[in-house]
Amino acid sequence: MSTHKQIDKICCGVMLFTLIVTAVFINGERLGIMPVMAQAGYASRLFDDSRVHSIDIVMEDWDSFLDTCENEEYSACSVVIDNEAYKNVGIRAKGNTSLSQVKEYGNDRYSFKIEFDCYEKGNSYHGLDKISLNNIIQDNTYMKDYLTYKMMGDFGVAAPLCSYVYITVNGEDWGLYLAVESVEESFLARNYGNGYGNLYKPDSMDMGGGRGNGDKFDREGMEEFFGGARGENRKDAGEMPEMPDAGASPEFPGGFEDGEIPELPGGMGGFEPGEMPEGGPPQFGGMFKGSSDVLLQYTDDASDSYKNIFDNAKTDITGTDKKRLIASLKKLGQGEDIEDVVDVEAVIRYFVVHNFVCNFDSYTGSMVHNFYLYEKDGQLSMIPWDYNLAFGGFEAQSDADGNGGSNANSMVNFPIDSPVSGGSVEERPMLAWIFNNEEYTQMYHQYFQEFLDSYFADGYFEEMISSVKEMIAPYVEKDPTKFCSYEEFEKGTDTLKQFCLLRTESISGQLAGTIPSTSEGQQQDKTALVDASGISISDMGTMAGRGGFPSHR
Repeated sequence: MSTHKQIDKICCGVMLFTLIVTAVFINGERLGIMPVMAQAGYASRLFDDSRVHSIDIVMEDWDSFLDTCENEEYSACSVVIDNEAYKNVGIRAKGNTSLSQVKEYGNDRYSFKIEFDCYEKGNSYHGLDKISLNNIIQDNTYMKDYLTYKMMGDFGVAAPLCSYVYITVNGEDWGLYLAVESVEESFLARNYGNGYGNLYKPDSMDMGGGRGNGDKFDREGMEEFFGGARGENRKDAGEMPEMPDAGASPEFPGGFEDGEIPELPGGMGGFEPGEMPEGGPPQFGGMFKGSSDVLLQYTDDASDSYKNIFDNAKTDITGTDKKRLIASLKKLGQGEDIEDVVDVEAVIRYFVVHNFVCNFDSYTGSMVHNFYLYEKDGQLSMIPWDYNLAFGGFEAQSDADGNGGSNANSMVNFPIDSPVSGGSVEERPMLAWIFNNEEYTQMYHQYFQEFLDSYFADGYFEEMISSVKEMIAPYVEKDPTKFCSYEEFEKGTDTLKQFCLLRTESISGQLAGTIPSTSEGQQQDKTALVDASGISISDMGTMAGRGGFPSHR
């Protein structure tokens, strides 16, 4: 009898313990217990960055697939990743303007996406649903994306994993690519746990802005305006290209006369008549302008005013999700409750690395794209994407032969406290809050110093970049589809290393107060700036040579 009573007590105790444990799991985050991030198996396999991996694409009619790549439609294939075979997966080319750029180089070296569960639900590569294979266009260094993602990840930013892969097709050499973890379900679970929030990729690529207009990038119109995709009519810095007949605008057969700048054709704004920014029109003088929603500006409470965000949602969203995001944008724009609507540390860390690498094919440039917006419980953060035009590549000027100088001095010294080109900090609320509050500005400066100390103080950077170059050099040399020569690769990597060291020197001076940290301050005092005249940014690859326009992945 007593034994039965003890058993009853034990059972009650076990039941009570189970209820307590269940309650803790259900309410863990409220109690301060954070979820353990998913330990994705693929992270230590394909994304082991200590070596170059192999991917063999097996496809019966590869040539026919290449002929249809611009349609961006999936086709079935098999892939062998480091000797592991995966059958019946989906492959398609990826990009927008970059698809057309590939043909201008005269080859078929497209970027690709491989989706493991495209045809068979539940298929994955050790938990990974999709990978991007970047063709490394406009990047003679082969390292811009790689280096930025590594810097982001090492500095605590939720960034895609990446590694180098040498691709063969049906056993035949194809080229050295960068494999990048797609920012989708697997990425979200790895970084935020299974209870992750909502993901967006705001984009409009419109020609002149306007609230939520969402007009797409008009490549043909821009090629006509700039005299062709290869930049035949590009002028030196400070001059505008020849103009086609602009209708009501005056015609200038040989370019502009007496420094006059008429209204641009097709409603492309950016300059007032007679105005020209100092140093010519990097970024095309701001004639591209992201719509207000892509700038993450609050306009009103109507969800239709944010179509370029909500139409580009990467997770399933509801009306409630839309209202919550709009409410966060409203508070962000008003500078209210910043720590409730922004993951302060995560966003500052993101902008520290982003502003170091000078990428203006982005939120801080005039085209305003190439970033992901993450939202959970009304709190926002940024996820990096597409840095092949970083390190000043989006701004570099070239002549018609693809040679010429660059604006290395301005990029190396680009002010960390006004880190926008082709617009202003104030019109970008996701950045402006840092500089509208002295405490946040100090945090930004402290994190910048921490970043410089961790990467550049003890020679780690030089050792790392030399090691990566040594690892990939044999694959670059034998790469049959590469966009640059091996000699250009060597020159590009050397320039990248010099750029980063000079950039570190300038930012150290900006943090110490010996170099102005704002554009206004640098205009008033140029004597203290770091001299970068010994390097040419175009040696690292630019958008201004072949291809002529920024990638859109």
